[in-house]
Amino acid sequence: MNDRFIVVDVETTGHSVAKGDRIIQIGAVVIENGEIIERFASFVNPEVEIPPFIEELTGINQAMVEHAPTFKELAVELLPLFENVGFVAHNVPFDLSFLKNQFELIGEKFPKMKCYDTVELSRMLLPKEESYKLGHLAFSLGLSHDRPHQADSDAEVTAEIFLYLLNKLKGLPLLTLEQLIPIVRYFRSSLEPMISAFIQEKVMFGVNDAQEFDCYRQLALKKQPEHDNEPAPESFKGTFSEFRSELFSADKGLKEAFTKYETREGQVRMMDKVDHAFHHNEHVLIEAGTGTGKSLAYLLPAVLYAHETDQAVVISTQTIPLQDQLLMRDLPLLERLLPFPVDVALLKGRSHYLCLRKFEQSLRTISDDTYDVRLMKAQILVWLTETDYGDVEELNLSSGGRGFWFEVQSDAKSDLGKFSPWFSRCFYHRARRRAREAHLVITNHALLLTDLVHDQALLPSYSHAVIDEAHHLVEAASEHLGMKADYVTFSYLLQRIGLDHDHGIQPHLSRILEEYGISSKQLHDELIISLTAIKDEIDELFRMLNDYVTYKRKTGASDIGRISYRYRSFDESGSSWNAILECTMRVHMFAKDIRIRFDTLIKQFLDIKDQISYVDHGLVTDSERLVDALMEEEQYLYELLLEADPEFVYWIEIEPRGARNATFIYSKPIQVADRLADQFFAKKKSVVLTSATLSINGSFDYQLEQLGLEDFGAKVYTIESPFSYKDQARLLIPKDMPAIKEVGEKQFAMDAAIKVWRIAERKRGKMLVLFTSYEMLKMVYDYIKDLSEYEPMPLIGQGITSGSRAKLIKSFKQAEEAILFGTSSFWEGIDLPGDELTSLVIVRLPFSPPDQPLLQAQLERAKEAGKSPFMDVSLPQAIIRFKQGFGRLIRTKEDKGCVFVLDRRISTTRYGSQFIKSLPDVPVDEHKLEVLLDRYEDFL
Repeated sequence: MNDRFIVVDVETTGHSVAKGDRIIQIGAVVIENGEIIERFASFVNPEVEIPPFIEELTGINQAMVEHAPTFKELAVELLPLFENVGFVAHNVPFDLSFLKNQFELIGEKFPKMKCYDTVELSRMLLPKEESYKLGHLAFSLGLSHDRPHQADSDAEVTAEIFLYLLNKLKGLPLLTLEQLIPIVRYFRSSLEPMISAFIQEKVMFGVNDAQEFDCYRQLALKKQPEHDNEPAPESFKGTFSEFRSELFSADKGLKEAFTKYETREGQVRMMDKVDHAFHHNEHVLIEAGTGTGKSLAYLLPAVLYAHETDQAVVISTQTIPLQDQLLMRDLPLLERLLPFPVDVALLKGRSHYLCLRKFEQSLRTISDDTYDVRLMKAQILVWLTETDYGDVEELNLSSGGRGFWFEVQSDAKSDLGKFSPWFSRCFYHRARRRAREAHLVITNHALLLTDLVHDQALLPSYSHAVIDEAHHLVEAASEHLGMKADYVTFSYLLQRIGLDHDHGIQPHLSRILEEYGISSKQLHDELIISLTAIKDEIDELFRMLNDYVTYKRKTGASDIGRISYRYRSFDESGSSWNAILECTMRVHMFAKDIRIRFDTLIKQFLDIKDQISYVDHGLVTDSERLVDALMEEEQYLYELLLEADPEFVYWIEIEPRGARNATFIYSKPIQVADRLADQFFAKKKSVVLTSATLSINGSFDYQLEQLGLEDFGAKVYTIESPFSYKDQARLLIPKDMPAIKEVGEKQFAMDAAIKVWRIAERKRGKMLVLFTSYEMLKMVYDYIKDLSEYEPMPLIGQGITSGSRAKLIKSFKQAEEAILFGTSSFWEGIDLPGDELTSLVIVRLPFSPPDQPLLQAQLERAKEAGKSPFMDVSLPQAIIRFKQGFGRLIRTKEDKGCVFVLDRRISTTRYGSQFIKSLPDVPVDEHKLEVLLDRYEDFL
């Protein structure tokens, strides 16, 4: 094993030596016996011009390199550093290949070395990190990284990260290290000798990992605390009302739990309303303004009610960040406040949890895996030593690894139950056990609504619930009650079942039968024929659907760049549609054929089920689950194309620049009120629905109708925000913006870009710009990029800057000044207090495009019912969205800032005033932008 390493980072003029790109700076750090012993850093004269974008990225300009040595001059000093060392870099292929090529150019041979890539190592050893970029890792590990994209600083921080990772690798349990050996053989990093040395050391010193880890069947898991079966001593048994005085006393309760607690009248009032609703079996809607502290306002009465009645209360949220907040921030508070231990369980849908049986089995097929799958297996091995929950949300999966998760996720169809040796350690069953014993069960809207579709209840029995982020419940129900089919899912399932003799799970079944002397060749061959036939038909079907939508293309691109076409099967006509229906029928017939042949194959296992190994038994159940999943997908396809329910809307989406079979078919119920009323609210004694955005101009009528609560006598309350919007915010409407209908999209985007840039120039802080369409976002982003050429400011664009929503927000938070451009999901769920956000721009009022299939159907339904499609459907939806967007700016009592609305309809139309009336009491001003910028300088 190497004990000497050289950590290198190079800054270059581009990505290719062959195209004339050259090194402009090199940083190197030498590590020996776990310590940094030498540093080397130098600018390099590239003898070519440095492109402007490289100068902007690195801060290295022509003047800095002009008098620096050339690479040839530095080579004499550099080469000795690379003798008898391991080469370390953050993305080895780039730095190593660039150095090799530069040495070749000057006639020098670069020595061969073992390599260690800190990107690869971080992915494996830090499976929970949000990002593996150097800056993020440095920040996460608390390392100083003051000059990112400068080679000396980057090399130094890479060296510190490498040492941290080596230490973590060495500290892994013996079983984990042994399981990693066959995987890391395929990695870029030369880890096998290093891990072998660590194993040898542990064996030599007789290290016993069983004290710290749960070592079982060659896997090491994080040890779970043993349950104390002794009954808890009798503790407080009172109600919230009885505990209330202690909670708000001068020296106890909340005052003791918070260092700076101020009584919030709204929070106290909300606690009383929740407690009253639970004890009087009422359904209640509570709109709680930003800053109310609503999570604590429902958690306290909920947990006291659960403790008093010995019945679980379910808390449902739409988003994962809110669940994390409840568990990480609010639960510790509850435990400090209450005179008894609080049992809280988080329960998600089954597919969120790892199946240990399947994962153990997957470690047998490493030689057949792709690089991404091998890396993910290594990630999971490390993660198992750290995770309490086995929840996929904790993992940072690569896009290539996501398919593998489908193979190892928990599911009911392939669950061996108590026959599985992993049953007692099963993450899903453990989560359900915790939920059965808990006072509070935290879940998401999707799982809460599963009971509307499935007979078997996944949540423990409950009669009282709190639904936070309740403005999403209708949308979540619509999603849950709808259907979807796409080519990629079919293709994946067919591939996993096995389309040839060498791959997939089905050939393994034939092998097992043959080992027990049962001939299955004919059945196997017939199955392959049927699987090949259905694959060909599905290929053809999705291509025909794509061609059909392309021909019809009555609608523009959706927010994600797809083209959508709304249809009803029996209303379509023509030879192309008939061909689609005939092809769907052929798929249906082949699916029936596969089901019959597969069931015949499975029946042959009945005679040998007591003789086959546990692993083979797992293969049989996994294959049953895959075929069931294929049949379920085919059933969706059949219903989507050959049936038409008048209560549902159906549509097809295609990727205009994607593959010809990149086609997606959807259906959703036009309204969910009746289903929610009959199958949810009628079955519960008390449901509290809360959000910051439930009312429109003071009225809850729209939400009551959408949720199906009109006949339940539901109570409604508004809890005002404790913030002083009069003092903290201004709503500003630049009257020199053109009216949307007066100019084209491009002209409007250009004007919007100029206004946004002017606000940014004056403020030089952090601004969030919200859009209703991706096309408009991209146009404005591109114009601002041009405007900012001579006065750069970081621009972070959703769908333009790479990374997930969470990564974009993290980049925005870390910047000193920046503009974040977002659409759809950026209108809510973003918490940017203080200097993290000082200006908000709403480019257009958030009306959904009327050609969206579901909205289109809702508008038609409203018209049939004698209502106004615009006033009763489009406008309420837009106002709720607008309130969500507005709520991004003021997050604390200290926040101050301006909301600019560039859509003049807010002041020039009759309905525009409803947007303003639905907001808190914020001063509004309309004038030319420059006047507004001068007038509200203090707010900027």
